[in-house]
Amino acid sequence: MKHLRGVLTLLFSLIVTVGLAHSQMSKVKTVFVVMMENHNREGNDAGASFNDPDIDHNPLAPYINGTLKKIAAQPLQYFNPPGNHPSQPNYLWLEAGTNFGQLGDTQPGQVPGITPHTMHLVRLLQDAGISWKAYAEHDYGSSEFHVCPLDFSYVDVNHLAPVYFNDVNDGLNPESPECLAHVVPFSHLAKDLTAHTTAQYNLIIPNLCHQGHEGIASCDPSEPGSNTLRSDQWLKKNLRVIQASNAYKEGGALFVIWDEAEDTDQFSDGPIFVFLLSPLAKGGGKRAYTNRIHYDHSSTLKTIEEIFNVTPLLGGAADPKTQDLSDLFKSDGARK
Repeated sequence: MKHLRGVLTLLFSLIVTVGLAHSQMSKVKTVFVVMMENHNREGNDAGASFNDPDIDHNPLAPYINGTLKKIAAQPLQYFNPPGNHPSQPNYLWLEAGTNFGQLGDTQPGQVPGITPHTMHLVRLLQDAGISWKAYAEHDYGSSEFHVCPLDFSYVDVNHLAPVYFNDVNDGLNPESPECLAHVVPFSHLAKDLTAHTTAQYNLIIPNLCHQGHEGIASCDPSEPGSNTLRSDQWLKKNLRVIQASNAYKEGGALFVIWDEAEDTDQFSDGPIFVFLLSPLAKGGGKRAYTNRIHYDHSSTLKTIEEIFNVTPLLGGAADPKTQDLSDLFKSDGARK
C-alpha cells in the first residue's frame, strides 16, 4: 500500500508538471521555425566525408557551440522519423505528419499521396483564423521570386512544403493568390518584423548556401567555403534580428531545426540539433536547458498544433506515443 501511494504521488506530480508546462506553452503568440540541413548533432561523423560533419563541439560552428547551446532549450534525443530520407520527406512530415510515401526529392505535383483535400498545418491554421507566412531565401545567382515558386528556378522548392498542397498552389498555378499572399521572399521578414506585421506562424527557409547543405558549388565568394561555417554565420546574423523584434520578445517561440541526420548505422536518423529560443522557454532564452526525452518531427508538429489549438492532430502528431515539446517550456509561475 505504501508503495502504491508513492507511485500515485509520483504520477500526480508528473501530471501536474505536464499541465503547468502546457500552460506556459499556451502563452506563445508567435512561432518562428528556421530550417537547417543535413547534419547530426553527434554521431559517428560519417557525414564529414561529404562535408556534413557532426555539429556538436565542431569549430566550424562557433556561434552554435559558443552561443546557441548556452542560451537555448534543447532536446538531446531528437531524431528525424525512422528512415525518413532525403530532405523532402522531412519537410512534408513537419507540415503534415507524414511523408505520403515519398522517399525522394520532387517538385509540386509529383507526390501522388497528396490529394486536393489533404489536410496540413497551414490549412488548419488558416481555417482557424491564424495568420501564417513562409519566407524562402532565393538561391545564390538567381533573383527573388515574384510568383508562386513551384520548381527549382528560384529556390530549392523541395524544402518549401506548403506549396506542395493544392489549396496553396491552386492547381500548380504560379499566380495563385493564396500562394502569393503567404509564400514570400526571405527579405520580407525583416520588413515585417520592423513594421509589426509578422504573422503568427512563420516558416523560414534559408537558401542552400546558408542551410548547411553539402555539394553547393555556387555561393557568394565573400562567404566561407565551408557549408557548416556559412550556415553558422547565417544563423548568427539572422536569429539576432528575430530576437530583437517585439514579435519575439512578447510571446515569441523561435525553433531552429535540422531536417535530417547524415551519419550511418545507429546514427542514420540522428540525433539532430533542435534549439528553442523564447522568453517562455526554460532558461528564458538566456540560459541553457536540456533533456533526454525522445522526439522527432511529429513532436514539433504536435507542439505547433497545440500552441495554436488547431485540430485534428496530423499524421504522426496524433500517435499517442508522440511526445510534444512542452518540457522545453517553463512551468506556470516560473519567472526564470
